[in-house]
Amino acid sequence: MNDPHQTAVVILNWNGKHYLESFLPGVWAHTHAHARVVVADNGSEDGSADFVREHFPGVSLILLDRNYGFAEGYNQALKQIEATYYVLLNSDVETSPGWLSPLEEMMEQHPDAAACAPKIRSLHHKDQFEYAGAAGGFMDHLGYVFCRGRIFHTCEKDTGQYDQPGEIFWASGACMMIRAQAFHEAGGFDAFFFAHMEEIDLCWRLRNRGHRVLFQPNSVVYHLGGGTLPVTSPRKTMLNYRNNLLMMYRNLPRKQAPWILTARMFLDGVSGVAFLLAGNPVIIRSVWLAHMAFYKALCTHYDKKSLRSQRPEAFPAGLLHGSVVFQYFVLHRRHFSRLRF
Repeated sequence: MNDPHQTAVVILNWNGKHYLESFLPGVWAHTHAHARVVVADNGSEDGSADFVREHFPGVSLILLDRNYGFAEGYNQALKQIEATYYVLLNSDVETSPGWLSPLEEMMEQHPDAAACAPKIRSLHHKDQFEYAGAAGGFMDHLGYVFCRGRIFHTCEKDTGQYDQPGEIFWASGACMMIRAQAFHEAGGFDAFFFAHMEEIDLCWRLRNRGHRVLFQPNSVVYHLGGGTLPVTSPRKTMLNYRNNLLMMYRNLPRKQAPWILTARMFLDGVSGVAFLLAGNPVIIRSVWLAHMAFYKALCTHYDKKSLRSQRPEAFPAGLLHGSVVFQYFVLHRRHFSRLRF
């Protein structure tokens, strides 16, 4: 695409015409004229492209030949877009007036930052943090991810308690600004992930390369969530478990990787049994399939020697020492502010 803007807001769409009808008008209205809005269509068959052409002729349209998934779909689209910054925006996100400028300002002020995240609230409960991002993402040493404002299924009400800008471990793929050069130099998303955890893996790789990931509370968006795969989807469960293991295998420090992966796989099994006893036997099958897919991926999709050479020697800053599972379920520390780092 010619005539590069400083910022390109890129919405990856797959059969989401109903989301574009609901949310694209707000994105278009709330995005300043110096930024480009792009819809990258992942081989939709519901008339999404025709809708954009007819109702939003000012929106750039990229047509991909099939559904590449979230990870490779963005890789394919961003190759075709020239910009200083990309904003990866889910099609089910409602933006607010002035949402974009604070993100740009933060990236301009911090050249060592590769990415930054806005505050993400729930579309249905606008005073409450949303599951996928909240006030910035974190992780413990066993690879369990959580957010300021959301730990497991506890989402806090936003009372301004996390309104300090600063460093986080990962930014949500629901809405994240990323420096285009850093994205491409890191190799983009891992296409094998397809969907889920790919943004956390990318942020971890960026941090391993010496970049920072930041949180900007002055930018607020509202996320519907669960639009592509419902929370109860066995495939979503499998992807989350598998991709979490792949992410850790790729990024954990060399010396700690073997024992941490062993411990995590054991705990995955424990969680599967817990779901079985709770009357949800589908989950334990998804966990088993995830572990088998993880082993298969190491044999068929990854150069294990190369990946081992890319691992850092030490844990990066921002990881929770110990277990968020233990603090949440045993010590009943349900809010981020109560966690002990």
